[in-house]
Amino acid sequence: MGTWGTGPFDSDLAADFVDALEGLTHQQVIDVLERAFQRVTSSGTRVGGGDGAEAVAAGALLASTIPNSPILINPDDGPREPLSELPASLRASARLALDRILQDGSEMATGWVDSADAVQWRREVQQILQALEAPADH
Repeated sequence: MGTWGTGPFDSDLAADFVDALEGLTHQQVIDVLERAFQRVTSSGTRVGGGDGAEAVAAGALLASTIPNSPILINPDDGPREPLSELPASLRASARLALDRILQDGSEMATGWVDSADAVQWRREVQQILQALEAPADH
């Protein structure tokens, strides 16, 4: 896996995940995001780095669609067409998955060589989690 930073889209796996959303219908995007979260929440005691990277990217994409969200997606990182608002019901799945990814059984949480990168990555995932906890208006 090529990783060049701590952001939610700073790996080959995350970039490939975003690229796979191109051309999908709104419902298909919802299904892909939900499956990314489910792979993490149903993974048992260990969360693999690939599943984790996709779920973090999916969480960031979801958080970016929340009105007034602090999570902004660089156009170079996100889908060519911005995602329209996604169902608030996805937020619970996303929060569960991101909580799991932050735990010690997660390859993403323990795989950092540089401890400063680990701290920065954790901070970024926690910011996504906070955005996902915003009250749903509908």
